[in-house]
Amino acid sequence: MESIKHLIRDIPDFPKKGIIFKDITPILGDPAAMARITGAFEQTLEPLKPTRIVGIESRGFLFGGVLAAAMNLPFSPVRKPGKLPYDKISVSYSLEYGEGTLEMHTDGVTRGERAVVIDDLLATGGTAAAACQLVEKLGAQVVALGFVIELGFLGGRQKLPGRQIVSLVTI
Repeated sequence: MESIKHLIRDIPDFPKKGIIFKDITPILGDPAAMARITGAFEQTLEPLKPTRIVGIESRGFLFGGVLAAAMNLPFSPVRKPGKLPYDKISVSYSLEYGEGTLEMHTDGVTRGERAVVIDDLLATGGTAAAACQLVEKLGAQVVALGFVIELGFLGGRQKLPGRQIVSLVTI
């Protein structure tokens, strides 16, 4: 995954001063990199026998949608408020630079499903933990979380105790 790490671009002071944003746009522009990422996730997650991929807005949609198609699994989005048109549930949480809320359709997962939650980045873990709460409120099991990048120095894993975490690149 070293070749993936080299494609991650640092953008200082985005979205606000003091934050160094990890830009994955160069990865998205490299079909071979996307194939390596999808293959790595697929190989690691297949033994867990997931029945659904859940992607966190918005970059989790990019990796989660491609992974769901590769694994021939349904995909469900977790979104920010006001973006989903159907009946939904919500969870509020803290993130590294403020507060947030996530929503999911009430039929986004079904009771007993084995879901994998995908996002581009694990930072402090608040967003991922909130996505897990949504999935579990609807009666599904989160069998793993997958991230392209993990910012290990922020300790996001501590907000996800007992969870299987797959991070392809740790910074």
